[in-house]
Amino acid sequence: MKLVVFGLTLSSSWGNGHATLWRGLIHALASRGHHVVFFERDVSYYAAHRDLTELEDAELILYCEWRSVAPRVRRHIREADAVIITSYCPDAIAAHQQLLGAGTHALRVFYDLDTPVTLAQIVAGRQVDYLPPKGLGDFDLVLSYTGGVALELLKERLGARAVATLYGHVDPGVHRPTHVNADDRAALSYLGTFAPDRQSALLRLFIGPASLRPARRFVLGGSGYPQDFPWQPNISFRQHVPPGRHPEFFASATMTLNITRADMAACGFCPSGRLFEAAACGTPILSDSWEGLESFFTPGEQILVAQSTDEALAAIDSSAHTLERIARAARDRTLTEHTSAHRAQQLIDILGGARPCGA
Repeated sequence: MKLVVFGLTLSSSWGNGHATLWRGLIHALASRGHHVVFFERDVSYYAAHRDLTELEDAELILYCEWRSVAPRVRRHIREADAVIITSYCPDAIAAHQQLLGAGTHALRVFYDLDTPVTLAQIVAGRQVDYLPPKGLGDFDLVLSYTGGVALELLKERLGARAVATLYGHVDPGVHRPTHVNADDRAALSYLGTFAPDRQSALLRLFIGPASLRPARRFVLGGSGYPQDFPWQPNISFRQHVPPGRHPEFFASATMTLNITRADMAACGFCPSGRLFEAAACGTPILSDSWEGLESFFTPGEQILVAQSTDEALAAIDSSAHTLERIARAARDRTLTEHTSAHRAQQLIDILGGARPCGA
């Protein structure tokens, strides 16, 4: 198949979760003989933090203005088997209009990698820049990064005709165990872009434990953290950690923390890609609690869960044997169910079963 994607970014993982997911998915699709053309608007903030310069598995088309790339858009749409427009694509509306007027046989697909955010804005009555004014009824298929009740809401609120879930995943060729001297490991790491709606949980599950375990080291990585963030003397900070350095980052601590964005926790069934990355790297995971977590990892066996500082401290104080057992079980499940190869096959199966509008 030839898939044409209009997305947020493939070239930079800075401040977003889209790029890493698309890289893994594209690599897995290419290994199955499929070809992907990815259109990305070349914006300054991603250009300044570009961490992908060579792409063997797909064709990446960077453009400055939509009109400059319109002839190539028309040609690739005519040749495509499926055209996928994603959430937060800056030219999603223009791509949608081009798709409607193209006279193509290609499946029209919208992939919302941010479904909880999309639905929260719709409920609040706000305009969503990447959604067509009339909703999603023109698409043959709407894919959602989120499962559960979100699928029905995409139909009810946005008129989606057919919906399917395509969850996050990990490329085990990129995220794999890395050896680090045990004596150099921190007690807990956290990798994530700063988000105000995660701050409360971060205070309970990371800052609180760091303040109560001053003799142990903690590691935080990510972009966007303000100057008034409540740093502790025993917290080491890394400004931006590109995907190629994630295994080293996860290996730098005995355990890593996952915190779910508020909208995603409210929807449930929305696993962060960081969960699968850490698990594939063989690092034990401590997570906040959210509906559907047990669909991906079994609490107490494959992942530890905490809602309070005391519960986080109890997890941090777990024996090495317990953490090794949990990490091994999580990695086994991830490699069995949650790799980019699994999602690529799911995508091809879903597209193969989709019906064009009016068919």
